[in-house]
Amino acid sequence: MKTFFTILFVFVVQIFSAQEDDYVYANGVFDFEENKTQKIFTDWTRIRQSPNITSPILDSLQSNQQILILKKDETILQLGERRANWFKISYQKGDTTSEGYVWGGNLCVGYRNKNGYDFLFGLTKTLAKKNPDFNGTIQQNYASVKVMAGNTLIDEVSFETGSGESLSYGSFATESNHKLKNVELTLKATVSGEACGIPSYDQYILFRNKKLIALPQLMSVGDADVYYHSEEFVFPNDKGGIPNAFIFKMEEMEKDDRDREKKKKATKTYVWDGSSYRLK
Repeated sequence: MKTFFTILFVFVVQIFSAQEDDYVYANGVFDFEENKTQKIFTDWTRIRQSPNITSPILDSLQSNQQILILKKDETILQLGERRANWFKISYQKGDTTSEGYVWGGNLCVGYRNKNGYDFLFGLTKTLAKKNPDFNGTIQQNYASVKVMAGNTLIDEVSFETGSGESLSYGSFATESNHKLKNVELTLKATVSGEACGIPSYDQYILFRNKKLIALPQLMSVGDADVYYHSEEFVFPNDKGGIPNAFIFKMEEMEKDDRDREKKKKATKTYVWDGSSYRLK
């Protein structure tokens, strides 16, 4: 597996080296539709008069503020590995409706309302992280999920989301409690890439007693029919599930020089005691 990721890293570096320095494109997770409502993710997001960071600041909006996307501007701002268009928006404060421009990276990738709470999913930052396979660092994106009651933050958890190449698509969903004791509901945040060899990440988060509990992150990646690596959880309400636990399952396949498949599987069981989990 280490050999595969070495080849994958070199391939990705070559792609970026071949691109023109002035070529910047927006990540797909920030491709918001015009005439659709959205929500602010980054607290105290600045609203500007024009689509650039030197433009006068008209206002600032708190997390969970609902806005309306009026128009996507072609101007793209890159911060770390987050690349997003500016959007012209309208929003309401009290009886006043205002307009301005907001950077798309400050908006929610997804949001849900459940059981009287608002759950928000967004990208927060890019940090340099040591690469265990190479003598150097990689640029690692981070995301977080917030639970809000109006403008009040109840809880927040953060997690990694890979490189910018994994931000082509994002989704956010609420699920059942999967029959885990004392769990009110489960959240699932996903980011994925469009090309072969680009990892996808699934982050499950349990919500109980106004607290968010992030489970170990799942990663899947594949390269046509030459290689794949997949990870999943088997919850108590799934086929093969067991009470008060969730099972991590990994499956991997790689073809050798003679086109023969070599498969590897692994499982781990995490025990859930009603408030936290531990490896069995």
